[in-house]
Formats: sequence, structure tokens, C-alpha cells
Amino acid sequence: MINNKFYKHFFILIFLTTVLGCNKPDAGQLIDKALEAEHRTPSYTQRDKYRHPKETLLFFGLNPEQSIVEITPGSGWYAEILAPLIRNKGQYYYTSLKLHEKINPYFVKVEKAFKEKMGKNPDIYDQLRWVHFDPKQPEFAPNGSVDMVLTFRNVHNWAKAGSAEAMFNGFAKALKPGGILGLVEHRAKAGTPLEKQIKSGYMTENYVVQMAKDAGFMLDAKSEINANPKDTADHPKGVWNLLPVLRDVADDDKANIISIGESDRMTLRFIKE
Repeated sequence: MINNKFYKHFFILIFLTTVLGCNKPDAGQLIDKALEAEHRTPSYTQRDKYRHPKETLLFFGLNPEQSIVEITPGSGWYAEILAPLIRNKGQYYYTSLKLHEKINPYFVKVEKAFKEKMGKNPDIYDQLRWVHFDPKQPEFAPNGSVDMVLTFRNVHNWAKAGSAEAMFNGFAKALKPGGILGLVEHRAKAGTPLEKQIKSGYMTENYVVQMAKDAGFMLDAKSEINANPKDTADHPKGVWNLLPVLRDVADDDKANIISIGESDRMTLRFIKE
């Protein structure tokens, strides 16, 4: 027979577990804290309304205790969020191209800019691992060691460079079995020829999904978090006509283009099989 003392201790345990669980910050709260941090670049925070970082990261299933690789973060729009979010309990890999004499000067400029950003905020970036990789044979982390790979608006660059297959294979190598590939990319209309996709910067979902499947990924879910029905995806200079670049947009047209916002984007979550 179970006595009253047993029930008393049992309910105390349940109560403490519930209270402690309620007091522990969830991933959403921690993302909010990172988004509101003072180190973020003001012009970057203005893009939150277009890029929906909290909703996107939660859709991918991110939590601060994971090991996460971000592919070519550039000047660090997402790095400003991910580095402090993951700093204490997880591991954040910032990855960029190996520099060489013939590389596009843009990548040299970006590397210099991010190093300066790190120098200004050592308490934010002191624990990140910076990995330089060869896009033809990329190695982002020890094989099978990371929980999540994230990439934002990069697939068109790899398609243009002829390195898309190698990059997706590199993601699969880095991830643990069951690991997540979270991907956001400018979205072309179905059936758009590959040459036009590359020229415009907008890629079809079919192209992206097929590249992932060929590398051993299964499409787990899609989201319209980053969809933009105002974007027709047929601009003369492609995606670069829109914010934040506004390439070759005449002054008279800027207000109209700015009202569109940023590009229409697919948001896809894949699982390594």
C-alpha cells in the first residue's frame, strides 16, 4: 500500500519539475534576446521585417545547445544573431571561401569587414569557429559532427560557379545522421530555365530540392515565412533590383521598388537520411 508520504514527495517533484521547466527560457525567448542585443547593426535590424529571423530559426528547429554551421554568412547578418545565441552552450561555425590571388575582391572585403566586427565585439564572437573552405571540395566541420547547417540566399551563387553539387555533398558530410539542413533562397517561378535562374538570382524549388535529394537529404517541410507575393521575380537586373541592393534602379522608380520589399523566398527544411 502506498502511504501519504509517497504522494507528498511525488507531487512536490512534479511541482518543482513544472516550475523549473516554466522558468527555463525557451528558444524563442533566447532568439528575442539576440535580436534585441545592442551589437546588431542598425541597418540589419531594419531587415528583420523582411527576413523573419525568429520564425525562420524556430521553423528549422534551432536550439542554443546545437552545433551549427552557417554557410558563407558574408558580412554577418545572421551571424550577429547566431553567434551570441549559441555561444555558451553550442558551437557556431562561420564559414567562408579560402582566399587566393585570383579570388573576387568582394570576398576579401567581406572577410576584412567581419574581422573588424569581431574585434569590436569580442564577447559576442570569441567562441565561433571560422572555417575557410574550397567550394569544389568543401569541408565545413569534422564529418558527421554537427546538428544543423544553415544557408541563406546562396544557391544561385553555387549554381553560377558550378559548385552546387559539391556544396550540398559537403553539407551532408558535416551533418550527423538525422541532422537538419535549413535553407532560404530567392524563388523563381516553376519551369524557369536554369540559365535564367542563374542570371536572375531566383532559383526554382525543384532545382533546390533535387540538389538536396541527390546529396542524400529528404525534404521534411516547407514554409511560407519568407514568401513575398508582391515580388514578380522578373526584374531587369534580377533579384538585385530589389532591397537591399537596388542595383541600377532609377531615382524615380525607387519608391515603387522599395514598396515591394525584399525578394520572394522559399524556406525549406531537409533531414539527412
